Amino acid sequence: MAVVREGGVVSEGGRRLGEAELGAGLGRRATLVQFSSAFCQPCRATRRTLAEVAAMVEGVAHVEIDAEERLGLVRELEIVKTPTVLVLDAAGRIVRRASGQPRRADVIAALGQAV
Repeated sequence: MAVVREGGVVSEGGRRLGEAELGAGLGRRATLVQFSSAFCQPCRATRRTLAEVAAMVEGVAHVEIDAEERLGLVRELEIVKTPTVLVLDAAGRIVRRASGQPRRADVIAALGQAV
């Protein structure tokens, strides 16, 4: 898998996620996937931000995954901290990845690569 690091954000070429891995359907245009843990305060703020962006942009879904419940997927995707956000295009390809609490403007900009 090709990985390009850009100021703390990682772009991954080719890796796809689908309903089987996510436990939910993909958005028509893009999907925001959030890996969270139960006692993570930044995860709560990230949940609000991603839900707001998904509500603003037609065809974008927000899926939250409990990292502790999905350890196999966490290991496969090399998720090392929560929150970690993956931006998927309509086909489920990972086009952006970032760790930590994102700013709304950054999420919207990342969606620009997916739609």
